[in-house]
Amino acid sequence: MGRATGGAGPARTRERFLQGEAVEGGVRSPILGSWQRSRSLGLSPDQADLPFRSDFDPESRLVRAAAPVLDRLQYTFAGSRMNISVADASGTVLLRRFGDASYARTLPAIQRIPGFVFAERYAGTNGIGLALAERQLIRVYGAEHFAERAQGNACRALPVRDPLSGRIEGVLCFGYPRAAEDPALDALIRKAAEAVERRLLGQSTVRERALLRSYLDARADAATGPHHRIGVDELAPELHPADRAVLLDRATELISGAQRAAVDVNLSDGRRVTLVSRPTTSASGVEGIAIEAVLTGPAFRPVGAFPSPADEIAGSAQLAALSLVRPPADRPVLLVPDRLSVGPLTGRHAGAAPVEGGAIGERTGLAAPAAAGSPASPASPAAGAPAASAFSVTPEVPGAPAGTPDLPSDSQPLASGLVMVGEPSVGEYALAARRRLELLSEASAGIGTTLDVRRTAEELAETAIPRLADFVTIDLPEAVLRGEESADPLGDLRRVVIRGIRDDLPFSPVGKKPDFGPTTPQLRCLVSGRAVLEPDLKVAAGWLAHEPELSEQLLTAVHSLITVPLVARGVVLGVASFYRSQDPAPFGDDDRSLAQELAGRAALSMDNARRYTHERAMVLALQRSLLPHGLPDLDAVEVAHRYLPAESDVGGDWYDVIPLSGTRVGLFVGDVVGHGMLSAATMGRLRTAARSFAELDFPPDEVLTHLDNVVGRLDREDPEAEDFGIIGATCLYAVYDPTTQQCAMARAGHPPPALVRPDGTVSFPDLPAGPPLGLGGLPFEMAEIHLPEDSQLVLYTDGLIEDRDRDVDDVLQHLSGALAHPEHTPDETCQTVLDLVAPDHPYDDIALLVARTHAVDRNRIATWDLAADPALVGEVRADAVRQLADWGLDETAFAAELILSELVTNAVRHGAGPIRVRLLHAHNLICEVSDTSNTAPHLRRAASTDEGGRGLFLVAQLSQSWGTRYTTQGKVIWAECALDAA
Repeated sequence: MGRATGGAGPARTRERFLQGEAVEGGVRSPILGSWQRSRSLGLSPDQADLPFRSDFDPESRLVRAAAPVLDRLQYTFAGSRMNISVADASGTVLLRRFGDASYARTLPAIQRIPGFVFAERYAGTNGIGLALAERQLIRVYGAEHFAERAQGNACRALPVRDPLSGRIEGVLCFGYPRAAEDPALDALIRKAAEAVERRLLGQSTVRERALLRSYLDARADAATGPHHRIGVDELAPELHPADRAVLLDRATELISGAQRAAVDVNLSDGRRVTLVSRPTTSASGVEGIAIEAVLTGPAFRPVGAFPSPADEIAGSAQLAALSLVRPPADRPVLLVPDRLSVGPLTGRHAGAAPVEGGAIGERTGLAAPAAAGSPASPASPAAGAPAASAFSVTPEVPGAPAGTPDLPSDSQPLASGLVMVGEPSVGEYALAARRRLELLSEASAGIGTTLDVRRTAEELAETAIPRLADFVTIDLPEAVLRGEESADPLGDLRRVVIRGIRDDLPFSPVGKKPDFGPTTPQLRCLVSGRAVLEPDLKVAAGWLAHEPELSEQLLTAVHSLITVPLVARGVVLGVASFYRSQDPAPFGDDDRSLAQELAGRAALSMDNARRYTHERAMVLALQRSLLPHGLPDLDAVEVAHRYLPAESDVGGDWYDVIPLSGTRVGLFVGDVVGHGMLSAATMGRLRTAARSFAELDFPPDEVLTHLDNVVGRLDREDPEAEDFGIIGATCLYAVYDPTTQQCAMARAGHPPPALVRPDGTVSFPDLPAGPPLGLGGLPFEMAEIHLPEDSQLVLYTDGLIEDRDRDVDDVLQHLSGALAHPEHTPDETCQTVLDLVAPDHPYDDIALLVARTHAVDRNRIATWDLAADPALVGEVRADAVRQLADWGLDETAFAAELILSELVTNAVRHGAGPIRVRLLHAHNLICEVSDTSNTAPHLRRAASTDEGGRGLFLVAQLSQSWGTRYTTQGKVIWAECALDAA
């Protein structure tokens, strides 16, 4: 460590790390992660020996592609102490070049001889090993190296990929003294790596050209006599793009199968094409597969005319010229179609575009063969003649040469043409790329079908199994499941999903909090925000260190891991881990990209679901806070209620039970149009207004009239009404009087109530419908019905009976059957209705209110009729005192006597006869005085000089409450006294 203290590199941070101290923030995260992995592997900074492999291939594809590039780099860095090396995907150094040959002689063998392995698990933190681990451009400087021997050096390393497969073939590394650090090296190493990759691509295209040439030579030798050369598009110019895509897909599958086969492809119009795979071998020994399209009849007949012999000759010359087209030596030019197509190659080709050393596998999945040869050859095409794409059908010799699979007995071969040619390995890459695209397409439709975080996580796992992974685990913070952002997403994780091809693997169970250590892939991906690939779990130190017993059991079944952070809109939602078991091939970079894409889409859907859950919880909390929290103990009815919010969104359904004067009760149920916060807030305002109008003792039709005005005013005053539409609502209001057992009801566009009589018969009273609230200017009508004692009045919103998949009449029949149990209590009735009638997945809120009616005992009602004569006041007082004594309410007699005296006196003086006095013995004592006048008394504070005006003040002091209600015959002034009043 002493050699690392010259002020260059994080020497002090490294010292603290080696001493076991926490160093987060003092060093870059990739370096810290590599240090932690090196320590978990038991590596020592003083370790000097590395594994040496003498069996590496000095003529491998990577060596042949990289050697000329390294030669040019050596010339560029001539005279410097630059060390340029190329290692393979295992970290074994294959090539070395030095800017100064004399400098190389002073280095130890590890740094100058190919064959030493610089993988991270052997050499600790270094450029080659870290570039393979991080799969990106890496810079390691001075004390950032784990080994003591490298403290005075710096290096840059960049993975080199096969442009066709996308896989990492090796690493290009620049090593130099740390004093020679130069930011321009980033651009230079990228250009050098691109040059190596272009040369790798050039090698692949030469092989493809050789295969095409061998196929054409073999077909030319087999040709006997004149033949028609017919392409698929010539036979069917109207060929649907989907049919072209199917032909190419099946051809790619046949190439990847690497064997002789024939497949019938049924087109969308009922016709048929037989694809035949033919093995072919180039002169240099390259083995490949050529795919021909054999057009058979009678189901398939040519649509257009056959080409003329002159066209056939021209087409043969054009095709033969493919083997003579030579791309520039330093820049192979490939032709690929802009869109996948199956078309003829007779003199011209449309839709082909040059690609300069690009990753063909990313665009088409297959390299288009462009044959190499001399441009001066007599067989080369005329200047400007376009070259061909392997994705086009090239007419060739028809017939059935030796080895052609048997065709259906009812079909005869009409013609054949070349579809594509390639090596099986390239076909596998193309097939895998297409399947990845198919998986992403299915994920778009299969992930995020619900606004539920947990279900979305399950859909991610179900989509990935088995085509990407064999096992998937997903861990999410508990706060995310509640719809919130987690304050500590790394420490709040819980196992939410475990899916796999089997159920017997010992993954941490659902609900358990996983203990991810700092070197585990899961925590590394959460910290870095990028997917982490562990191709071989047997050497993944961080994973092995996490729960060693569990890891040992899992290693018998899984061998490769990709862990991906679930992040959307800057919010960390969790981590998904993909394990591979059955497929012997480990995960690669393409798999990592696919997993990251799947996780990204799932994370966005999860975040949408989380936001929806949060908003829905807020709306639901508001909705429930605006609904009644407890119902009063009433003499008139026994009440039970239920509120069931919709699955998709919370609406504005509501109910209310309001005690009224004279032991009466008001029953409300309503529904505000729409869903969400606006509907819930409107519901609260409407319920408050409805309660206020009801407590003024207005009859039901007048209450609805006032509510109609309120809704109209809300519409006019709401600045957002234009965006959200007109506010509307439906409502049903019923007033039940237990002294007469009469129920007055009126409704505004609301479903009628259900009435369950004591004998079990169920009916739906035919009430005047009335318009919905908010239309304005239209009257509401009231109806009265008689309710026998122990009847049940059932009020509900339309969410109970209206459903997309059910007929309303059928639902009402089910409701009648569920209610035909008069012995049920209101609470039991509510539960039965929800269990048997409510939709399984309600798309609208359901409010349900059930009231069992009671009747006041006639012996608890006392009534006196008298004329408007002041002399009768005393008699009424005396009769009332005697009645109270009979009821055993002597302690209440004094207060009741004074209240009746004042109320009757006011009626005699200011009202109009006849006058009726009524006493009701309920849970309280109610005194009522009615007359035919419409004038109501008002409470006021009398001055000291006034002789009167104190009567109502005494009534207010002696009673719990008092008020006035109007009837069709006049008014009623009432006062309610507690039974313990003295």
